Amino acid sequence: MKEAIETALRHLKQGDTILYPTDTVWGLGCDATDAAAVSSIYKIKRRDDSKALICLVSDVRMLQRYVQEVPAIAFDILKSTTKPTTIIYDNPRGIAKNLVAADNTLAIRIVKDEFCRHLIDKLQRPLVSTSANISGDPAPQNFKEIDPDIINSVDHVVDLHRDKVGGNPSTIIKLTNDGEVKILRK
Repeated sequence: MKEAIETALRHLKQGDTILYPTDTVWGLGCDATDAAAVSSIYKIKRRDDSKALICLVSDVRMLQRYVQEVPAIAFDILKSTTKPTTIIYDNPRGIAKNLVAADNTLAIRIVKDEFCRHLIDKLQRPLVSTSANISGDPAPQNFKEIDPDIINSVDHVVDLHRDKVGGNPSTIIKLTNDGEVKILRK
C-alpha cells in the first residue's frame, strides 16, 4: 500500500487526476485546492460544474481547517454514525472556488478507508471524491464496471482493491442555518 500511496501522492502534487478506491465506491479525485484539477474532474465525468462534488478529509482537525465553523450537531452525527456519512457545511475556506456550491456550501466526509486516510494525511489537503462514472450513469460497484472512457481519461489509476466490490455511496446530510438536519441521500 505504501507504494500506491506514494505514486498517487506524486500525481496529486502535480495537479493530476486519479481513479482510486474509497470507503464507498471507486472515485475520481484530485487535490481539492487545485481549481484546474477540479475542472478536469468535471470534464472527465461530463458533469456540469454547477453540480457539487464531495471532498474527503482525514480527520476532524482537517475538517475544521476547511470549514469556517463546524456546527456542534455535526460532531454528534459523526460520533453516532456507523456508515460513511457526508455532511454539507456552510462557508468552506481554502478550497478551489469551482468546488464550492453556489450557496457557499461544501460536502465533506471524514474518510475511514486506510489508503484514503494515509493519502490525504500525506497530501495535507482535502481530496475530491466523486463516483467513477459518466454523469447520469450508475456508479460502478467494482473496478470492472468502470467505463473505459473514465479509466483512459485520468492521469493515474491506483493499483489497489481492484477485485473488491464497493459499498453504497455515502449518506448525505445537509445542516441548515437554523440547526435543522436534512437527509438528502440515505
